[in-house]
Amino acid sequence: MTDATHRRLLIAGSGIAGLSAAIYAARSNNDPLVLEGTEPGGQLTLTTDVANYPGFPEGIGGPELVQNMREQAERFGADVEHGVVEDLTRPETDGPFRVELTNGDVYTADAVIVASGASARTLGVPGEDLLMGYGVSTCATCDGAFFRGEDMLVVGGGDAAMEEANFLTKFADTVYVVHRREEFRAEDYWVDRTMEQVEAGNIELLRNTELLEIHGSKEAGVEHVTLASHPEGHPTDRLDDPATEEFDFDVGAVFLAIGHTPNTDFLAGTGVDLDADGYLRTEGGRGGGQTATGVPGLYGAGDVVDRHYQQAATAGGMGVMAALDADDYLDDLDRVEQAEPATAESDD
Repeated sequence: MTDATHRRLLIAGSGIAGLSAAIYAARSNNDPLVLEGTEPGGQLTLTTDVANYPGFPEGIGGPELVQNMREQAERFGADVEHGVVEDLTRPETDGPFRVELTNGDVYTADAVIVASGASARTLGVPGEDLLMGYGVSTCATCDGAFFRGEDMLVVGGGDAAMEEANFLTKFADTVYVVHRREEFRAEDYWVDRTMEQVEAGNIELLRNTELLEIHGSKEAGVEHVTLASHPEGHPTDRLDDPATEEFDFDVGAVFLAIGHTPNTDFLAGTGVDLDADGYLRTEGGRGGGQTATGVPGLYGAGDVVDRHYQQAATAGGMGVMAALDADDYLDDLDRVEQAEPATAESDD
């Protein structure tokens, strides 16, 4: 067995949830180690302008906010290291967790906060894998400027799709939003902003429409796509219906904004409860929060738990609650350990 480095508290993930937890855990003298994961800083590093995080009336860049939080956590004593958790287990029921990283490093920890976030979901349509990075993207802020002057397609109907479509109007000739239903799931703020761009001629809405195939090559990029539409929506469920229309559509880039998959594969060895989509199930902590899992000493925070709100502010709040819940747990461990010698002495 590889020699393991022991930490009082380990935090898997370095996004808003993980760094918020690290700030509070460090201030509680819990010696937190933050492992950055596959996407250091989390999804907020892909956001150019965070306009709704409390305390920044003029907004703040996502990378800047994350960097500020990292420096704050480190100032209080947290360690932040690059590392991706491959496996998390608990060899003994009441013992420490064993954390194995993809690079072979091994840690043990008395408590673990899972803040590993979620990864962008894709469609699995023909051409998607081939052209990912060559005109197909899951991040408009990362790649939009590469396709300046092109017509661009955004797939999705939630906040992420509306936000990306609005952002892409900075670069695109026209942005086309493809959504499989008539109604959008996005909050009114984003729908209203999108409709303003529609009225300005910068965005066009393709409702009750789905993406079937992406055509092009790595050399030429995206050349066009094949779409399907049906007046009642969900056309891929009605491809045999005469009312379903399939047609080619010329665009130079495709941005997928259809949700995320929680990064919880490494939790298989813990016995922790996950829902049908892989999100970590949590329950009330000592203060009534929702960060404790069914495994004592294991807590969850941010998008790995939250499938509904998925906001930076809520992720930060969950990170704080997870750190406080973990602190309660660690304090209980300390009291048990301090009581054991006295008990043994009285038995003599």
